[in-house]
Amino acid sequence: MYNILKPLLFSFNPEQAHKIAMNSAKMCLTLPFGRQALRIMAGKADDDPVELFGIKFKNRVGLAAGFDKNGHYIQVLEQFGFGHIEVGTVTPRPQPGNPQPRLFRLQADKALINRMGFNNLGVHQLAERLRQLPPDRPVIGGNIGKNKDTANEDAWKDYLYCFRQLHSLVDYFTVNLSSPNTPGLRALQEKEPLIRILSGIQEYNKGLADPRPVLLKISPDNEVAVLDDIIEVARQCELSGLIATNTTVDRAGLSISPAELEMIGAGGLSGQPLKQRSLNVVRYLRSHIPAEIKIIGVGGISGHDDYENMADAGAALVQLYTAFIYQGPGIVKNIIS
Repeated sequence: MYNILKPLLFSFNPEQAHKIAMNSAKMCLTLPFGRQALRIMAGKADDDPVELFGIKFKNRVGLAAGFDKNGHYIQVLEQFGFGHIEVGTVTPRPQPGNPQPRLFRLQADKALINRMGFNNLGVHQLAERLRQLPPDRPVIGGNIGKNKDTANEDAWKDYLYCFRQLHSLVDYFTVNLSSPNTPGLRALQEKEPLIRILSGIQEYNKGLADPRPVLLKISPDNEVAVLDDIIEVARQCELSGLIATNTTVDRAGLSISPAELEMIGAGGLSGQPLKQRSLNVVRYLRSHIPAEIKIIGVGGISGHDDYENMADAGAALVQLYTAFIYQGPGIVKNIIS
């Protein structure tokens, strides 16, 4: 079914296509047998349950942050078989993100370039939407960031604010310091600011009766020395896990011409060209961090072999985004089966 609809959706710009597809799927939920129709489109994925961070996941394949920034589509995405759904990146205050166009398909490479810039409706709107979900909702991760106009020295306040607002509403948190699309954000991956942000969150978190797992999403473009610092901070701050990786600013090996790349401009590259780079980061992290710190592998996962390779490299769970755009609702079944 998706193969029939895909040419039509791809005739629109990527942001328009996203809204058309997901709003149409959401409308299906209101129709008789709508849920069943969505599940038929997705197909039946084999059961692959796992427990991590004290959370029971129905399978190891999750949807990465960025697809459902504001939590509009959680109940739709659940029908497609994802074992967890990460919402966000969300910031304390609403912000429009970068000017459009800011999302681009690289079809020959099965990739995307985005410079969205943490566009979202703000943490309070997300929190209200999460409160309205039924008790049997899927596993939800909250991906948190800072507002663009918040100075880096005050970034810890934004992260802690989002954490406090969402604490009772999500199952785990991802601290996003690695997007290339917010100026200066990746500088927060340096050791000193990283400790300040994570230790502030953990100090508050551990004072609660029901602390949440805290994970850190990292860049694929980090040098080994930076990865080593991140590993040390992960130990010191007692993180539950690392998510490897975010998008890359590297453009090596793409089919698209340099002239076309120049027209697209800046942004983070995701999809299959990121696969080996992310795999290498996961493998390095797994060989250098304690076993209790788990890794979620992200980057270029589009089939069962990619899923197995990430698991062999040391990823306990995987996430995807770009392959969902190219393959549609059957992606989880394709990866697990």
